[in-house]
Amino acid sequence: MAFDFGDTVLNEPVNLWLQWDKNENTRKTISDLAGCKNTDELHKLFDKRIAFGTAGLRAAMGAGFARMNDLTIIQTTQGLVKHAIEAVPDCKSRGVVVGFDSRHNSSRFAELTVSILLREGVKVYYFSSIVPTPYVPYTVKKYQCAAGIMITASHNPKEDNGYKVYWQNGAQITSPTDKNIANLIELNLEPWSSSWDTSIMSTSSLLECPLDDINNLYMKDVQQYCIYRDINKSSQVKFTYTPMHGVGLQYAQRAFKAFDLSPFIAVPQQSEPDPEFPTVKFPNPEEGKSALHLAMQTARDNDCKIILANDPDADRIAMAEWEPKGTVKQTEMWKVFTGNETGALLGWWAFHCYKQKNNRSESDKSVYMLASTVSSKILRSIGNKEGFKFEETLTGFKWMGNRSYQLQEEGHTVLFAFEEAIGFMFGSNVLDKDGISACAILAEMACYLATKGVTMKDKLYEIYKEYGFHYSINSYYICHHQPTIQKIFQGMRTYENGGYPSTCGKYKITGIRDLTTGYDSHQPDNKAILPTSKSSQMITFTFANGAVATLRTSGTEPKIKYYTEICADPSLSDYDAIKEDLRQLVKDLITNFLKPDEYKLQSKI
Repeated sequence: MAFDFGDTVLNEPVNLWLQWDKNENTRKTISDLAGCKNTDELHKLFDKRIAFGTAGLRAAMGAGFARMNDLTIIQTTQGLVKHAIEAVPDCKSRGVVVGFDSRHNSSRFAELTVSILLREGVKVYYFSSIVPTPYVPYTVKKYQCAAGIMITASHNPKEDNGYKVYWQNGAQITSPTDKNIANLIELNLEPWSSSWDTSIMSTSSLLECPLDDINNLYMKDVQQYCIYRDINKSSQVKFTYTPMHGVGLQYAQRAFKAFDLSPFIAVPQQSEPDPEFPTVKFPNPEEGKSALHLAMQTARDNDCKIILANDPDADRIAMAEWEPKGTVKQTEMWKVFTGNETGALLGWWAFHCYKQKNNRSESDKSVYMLASTVSSKILRSIGNKEGFKFEETLTGFKWMGNRSYQLQEEGHTVLFAFEEAIGFMFGSNVLDKDGISACAILAEMACYLATKGVTMKDKLYEIYKEYGFHYSINSYYICHHQPTIQKIFQGMRTYENGGYPSTCGKYKITGIRDLTTGYDSHQPDNKAILPTSKSSQMITFTFANGAVATLRTSGTEPKIKYYTEICADPSLSDYDAIKEDLRQLVKDLITNFLKPDEYKLQSKI
């Protein structure tokens, strides 16, 4: 029976859904909505198809073409396998890696993906139990596979899931690969006759589980970053760890063992995988103390001075350190490091280790470090003095991973890359952020510094004193209404006499880069050097006081994010005054450009 809503926009997609969907639950959802002609809800689920974009898909789970579900997974995999076979001549023999996290439906989505690949004659390396996201790009690179797929929504709310794609170089896909896959998805929307049938997984000779081998290989490769094993063995530094209800515990334990570190104390309430994430409002350690309160309690109870926290798919890591002030019951005495601060520490550590291992004291122009354009420029400051090269990329590890691969192909060494959203790539075993290796590396750094009587915070300020003080304020506002977001950013472009602003409150603007329109006032022809995209909003302002502020939309969440940083000469010691200057600038930025009261934006909780 075909439904007619008197609405040509809805008629075709709803009826196609009911024709194609074989999942009883999602099919019933749409059938019920159609039966009672709830067109308002149906428009939400069918007006805009889930977009294949930033390295794949990410959205709320549910029925309809706008959600993550069995049918949209099938459609996506059909398009992806078609493109992979066309673009990589030996794709079938090289194979595709598939992994999944502990979210609702992740294993089901993975099984549908694997089955379609197998039926197309593609060898599949399938992790049959939950793994960290970094294991998929690591395996692609180690086994020289044609592609990799990870079913995860990383740190998103429990309602979400995702489908993350890596290409044959082990990095996340970029254009034109993403566009080519998206085009073939559109040409293969109708499920193939066997796409719903996963029984092939029990009979195919093309299916292999790489978990034991990859565990051994990964932990062996991680050990190349361990240079103070004797210190690790004897260290009295105690660590608390949380996987934030995700996949990380057993893998972080293995990484600690690979470094000969004493076992950490895991947060008991968050150690087991749980897709409901019952103890946190948002399963994201980047949220700071609100997400780490149980870890702080566990650390206090066990006299641990360092907290390490992975997000649910263990590709990110947050760190906190007890500050020896006040009483041990005061959780406000924990210093939660921002992604930029942890990036500064790991960047310093990467070059320190490089010099130790290579017995070098001179600069090395073949060595690189990378950071995204919205992240701190502390690596550039360190590189200017130490002699290694620094490069800035667009936001996201799909850019840093692919650029790292290019640099390696040219014969260079990439020591480290990071983004402020607590994502760190130490070395190049994994061309993506990796919270498992970073967990052991941060622990070793803490043990080493303890032998010098130095805390992590002490070392951070030593870095500032040597290379320049870098202070950042980053946050976001939530906005679900795209026309409002468009209006906010267009308001910045027409702020002053129909053009960009020359001031923000009392602060003079000396440069503007708009990577949505391709404008950059710093360039002689006013054309941006970094790639531009009309589908996302991103404007960067440079100020006369040395501050830089970037406002952008998120590719995976309904957020308008702002990133600000002020840099000061190492000779300046009045850090409080510098911080206050940036705080005031941020207030002016929010008041004049984002206008949260006028646009009814929801602030970060």
